[in-house]
Amino acid sequence: MAKHSRRQVLVLGAAGAAGLAMPWVSRAHAQERRITVAAYSGIFEDIYKKTVIEPFMKANPSIRVNYVGFPTSAQNLGTLRAQKAAPQLDVCILDMVVAKAGANENLYKAVTPDVLPVMKQLVPTALIEGMPGPAVTFDNVAMIYSPKKFASAPTSWKELWNKAHAGRITLDAPPNAVGMGFTFVANKLAGGTDYRDYSKGIKLLGEMAPLVQSWEPKPDCYASVTSGNADLSVGYNARIQTFSRQTPDRIAASIPDEGSVFQINTINLVNNAPQQDAALEFMAYALSAQTQATFTEALPYAPTNRDAPLSPEALARTAVTPERMSKMINIDWLEVAKFRDAITEQWRRNVLTRS
Repeated sequence: MAKHSRRQVLVLGAAGAAGLAMPWVSRAHAQERRITVAAYSGIFEDIYKKTVIEPFMKANPSIRVNYVGFPTSAQNLGTLRAQKAAPQLDVCILDMVVAKAGANENLYKAVTPDVLPVMKQLVPTALIEGMPGPAVTFDNVAMIYSPKKFASAPTSWKELWNKAHAGRITLDAPPNAVGMGFTFVANKLAGGTDYRDYSKGIKLLGEMAPLVQSWEPKPDCYASVTSGNADLSVGYNARIQTFSRQTPDRIAASIPDEGSVFQINTINLVNNAPQQDAALEFMAYALSAQTQATFTEALPYAPTNRDAPLSPEALARTAVTPERMSKMINIDWLEVAKFRDAITEQWRRNVLTRS
C-alpha cells in the first residue's frame, strides 16, 4: 500500500472535497431562476425597484428579476405582441384598458385565488371580471399646479377654465389615458350624469381649448409645470405627489372638491412565460399587504390589498380617504375601451380644432 506524506494527504483531501462541492455549486447555479417584469419607466421604475424588486430578490435569493421599463402601457403591450411566439417577459404591469386588449389576444394567462391565494386579501374592485390579472395599484387623475402662482391649492377643476391662465395650461389629449379620464371629469362639471354620454364634457373642453398652450407637452405635463413653462396641468396623483416631494416649490397636486376618476393598473402573468412558477411567486409578493404598504408610502398609489398597513400621512396623499371616495366618478374602464376611439375622434373634431 502506497504511503503519502501529510502534505499529499491534505492536497488529495482538498481535491476530493472540491469534487464533492463543485456539483453542489453547479446545481445551485442551475436552479437560479430569472424572470422579467415589464412595467412603467421613470419615477415608477426607480421606486418599484427599491421597494418591491430588490426586497423580493433578497427574500428569494434563487430568483433574479430583470425590470424592463416602458413610458406607456401601449409600448408594454406592443413589445409583448412582438414576442407572442416566444415570450421573453414573465409579468406585465400596465393600465387595465390596455391589458384588456392584450387579454383579448390571449397574451396573458388568467390567474385565480386557487393559484394566487393573496387575491383573497384584495378589495373587490381589484378583481375585475374579464381581466386575466388583478389590480395591483389604484391611481387617480389630479390637478397639477405651480405653488409659485397659487398661494393655496386650487379646490375646483373650474380653475382650468379661468381666462387668467390663458397660455399657461398644458394637457395630454386622448388617446392618452389622462386626457381620457379628464373627459369624464369635465362631463361631470358640465352636468353630465352618465360617463357613456360624454357630449357635455366635450363641449366644455372645447370652451377651455383657447386657453391651452399644448395638448402634448414635451417631455410631459409634469415637466411643463416644474420647468415654469406652465402653471396648470392634469396628471396622475402619485407622480405629482412624488415630484412635489423632490421640488416642493415648483409643483404640487390637488384633488379638487368635485372628485376625480381612478386609473387602475393590473398585474398579469404572460401566457407561456418562460418562468411561470417564479412569476407567480413574484406576483404574490407584489400583492402582499406589507409590500403594497411599503410601495404606497414611497409612491402614493392606493394599495389594492385591504390589509395594507398605511400610515395616516400616506393615506392622505391618495384618493381613498372616505371623503374623497364618496366623490369619485364611477367608471367601468372596460366599457370605456369600447368607445375609446370615438372619444379621441370627438376631441380631434371639437376640442383640438378650437385651440
